[in-house]
Amino acid sequence: MNEIPKGVQLVVAPPFTHLVPVAEALKGSPVALSAQNCADQPKGAFTGEVSAAMLKSVGCAYTILGHSERREYYGETSEKLVKKMALAFENGLKVIFCVGEKLEEREEGNHFDVVSAQISEVLFGLEPEQMKNVVIAYEPVWAIGTGVTATSEQAQEIHAFIRKTLAAHFGEKVAEETTILYGGSCKPSNAQELFACPDIDGGLIGGASLKADDFIAIAKAY
Repeated sequence: MNEIPKGVQLVVAPPFTHLVPVAEALKGSPVALSAQNCADQPKGAFTGEVSAAMLKSVGCAYTILGHSERREYYGETSEKLVKKMALAFENGLKVIFCVGEKLEEREEGNHFDVVSAQISEVLFGLEPEQMKNVVIAYEPVWAIGTGVTATSEQAQEIHAFIRKTLAAHFGEKVAEETTILYGGSCKPSNAQELFACPDIDGGLIGGASLKADDFIAIAKAY
């Protein structure tokens, strides 16, 4: 843990089956624990689901919601994400909320509209105070797992747009205080350039997080 640079907050999000041992391993460290998802129901007979209360009970501080793969493969809608977010808050969890466009949406020039809708449909129902418990992660879906990365100019442009969208609804103070992460094939070789952008506050790291040296190198780049 002494390799973690000062001023950098790290959160790890292992699969559900690893949450308990990872929570034990992180005790006494500054690294926070997140789940990759949570159920949209508080309790009941929902076989295979993991509730926000369960996540809190094993030591999670965060849950990721709205990841592009959940939207794409499991049909997660904004309506369902509103329910999940409410349950996360009720159980004292912070939320890493993912937004982002597919390749065809960017090619058609609709990426701003897509991201704006994803934000307004879920976050605009929150009170400004609740936004303190939300981290936004921008995922260019076309760059995830493909090795293709958005240029720093593309990433900064959409991050600035997200902050502007928040400011228009919640005010400048909330927009400035909201952490916005870049998530799309971020790796040691491009992390420093991306993190140098004024509206990029960090990264949602996928494949590169599976190699400890790469993960630490990305943290040091920030």
